[in-house]
Amino acid sequence: MYTVSVRTTQNVIIHYPVASVGERLLAYLIDRILQLVYILATATLLIRLDIQQIWIWFLVLIIPVLLFRLLFEIFMNGQTPGKRLIKIQVVTLNGTRATLGGYILRWLFALVDFGVLGGAIAVIVVAAGGKGQRLGDIVAGTAVIKLAAAHEISAENVFVTAHENYVPVFSQAIQLHPHDIELMHRALEANARLNNPEPLERLAEKIKTQLGIHSDLKAASLVQTLIKDHSHLTAG
Repeated sequence: MYTVSVRTTQNVIIHYPVASVGERLLAYLIDRILQLVYILATATLLIRLDIQQIWIWFLVLIIPVLLFRLLFEIFMNGQTPGKRLIKIQVVTLNGTRATLGGYILRWLFALVDFGVLGGAIAVIVVAAGGKGQRLGDIVAGTAVIKLAAAHEISAENVFVTAHENYVPVFSQAIQLHPHDIELMHRALEANARLNNPEPLERLAEKIKTQLGIHSDLKAASLVQTLIKDHSHLTAG
């Protein structure tokens, strides 16, 4: 399975699998259904209001539908409503957030990918390419990755919380930023879901150096402890 490597600001690499053809098709169908609902609801409203000016119909009906995927991907960090429901996301091939130009290229080439042969071109290119890319992705240098679903990962291993009477182990954990905590969760996620302990181990070593911690705890236990420490220390 092809994966996209996401390099975090802590220089830790987390590998995400690319979305399958089926997942992308399902997200696309969800988006199309939402667009159809919008068209029907808006057209009904315009008819009831007896709006006959063509430019108003074009402005409130046609343009939002045409820009649907582009605007959602720009403002929802590479996701449309369908992608968010299916838990997939557009990123560059090196794992960073796609640029505005990348989103625009994907949107423009969607006319070819989905507008010719009923979307068969997109399906064929994604299935045959090996990297899960349609033509728009190839031109824009992007891919669509599969984000881990919460129900597939043990809450004990990933979504770490501290109980009310918890006693912090490492007071240095208060120095951690929310972004650091997010990276820890993602590293735990990669370990639990992809059976890839390397990001977790590398992150643990970097955090130990950053905070001046000396501990023999294994990477998973150390990271979980730091998350709970930070949660408890910043709760007040």
